[in-house]
Amino acid sequence: MTTIREVAKLAGYSPATVSRAINHSGYVSAKAAAKIQAVIAQLDYVPNDIARDLSQGRTANVGVVVPHLNHPYFTQVFNGILTAAFAADYNVVLLQSKYDADLERGYLEQLHRKAFDALIFTSRAIPLSELAAARKYGPIICCEDPGDYPLAAAYSQRATAYQAAFHWIQAQGYRHIGLTFSRSDKLSATTRLTLATYATTFGHAPAADLVALGVTTFADGYQAAQTWTTQASQPDFIFSNGDDIAAGIRQFYVDHQLTVPPLMGQENQLSGRLLGLPTIDHHFQQVGAAAFHLAASRQVAHVPVAAELILR
Repeated sequence: MTTIREVAKLAGYSPATVSRAINHSGYVSAKAAAKIQAVIAQLDYVPNDIARDLSQGRTANVGVVVPHLNHPYFTQVFNGILTAAFAADYNVVLLQSKYDADLERGYLEQLHRKAFDALIFTSRAIPLSELAAARKYGPIICCEDPGDYPLAAAYSQRATAYQAAFHWIQAQGYRHIGLTFSRSDKLSATTRLTLATYATTFGHAPAADLVALGVTTFADGYQAAQTWTTQASQPDFIFSNGDDIAAGIRQFYVDHQLTVPPLMGQENQLSGRLLGLPTIDHHFQQVGAAAFHLAASRQVAHVPVAAELILR
């Protein structure tokens, strides 16, 4: 691959002069510019954008760590990041983690090596303390409330919407609530918050046999409903972690000619709107856009986005 030094040698000018001519970053005489352009055409020289960006201290690349794209939380946050990055002429690199801590540490090392200008963690397996310690490598943004850790963060303020949702469910007279989650409360701050809000509202924890874990898709919701219908204890209301998941739950009851219990979804998806389901919109696209702006600006700030209970 032709280098800028080879262009300079053949043109008879210094590499600095050639660089100024290519990047239009300083004075170059018309004679020198013409000669340099002729040599560039002769050698079919293409500037090394990566080397140039690194010399300027930026790559215009933002890495986004995503465990998977099976749940609308991740697709909506990622779309928000992508839209904001496109408008700002940044590239977005999708980094799948599968909740593997070693993979996540590898992405932190790539940040250390300047492969990215910043990393956005939509979710994580490694502790927040480790992310905070890695800030010396470059900007790190998380999509959850980091508490006292000195991390930039954009996240949905879920608590108020969860409180409103559970109070509404309670006011309708429902007492045996089925709940679906993607991960256990030991691993997920969202699950912990949901369970804590439930306990505060109803005065007790939900029945263990009415809590379904590992639920992220329509098919998972279908399976959760199948499991519940084999139990002695049946839910009289189901609070799901996604409208598509709620649709999967509903479909099992419909397919087996069973009475469909009342349902609430989350994320205000098309499926929920078509079925007329109450839902919680966490405005995750706004969260994603805010996370990108924090990455691009290198600000260490918190940007909470209010969630919204939508009753239908």
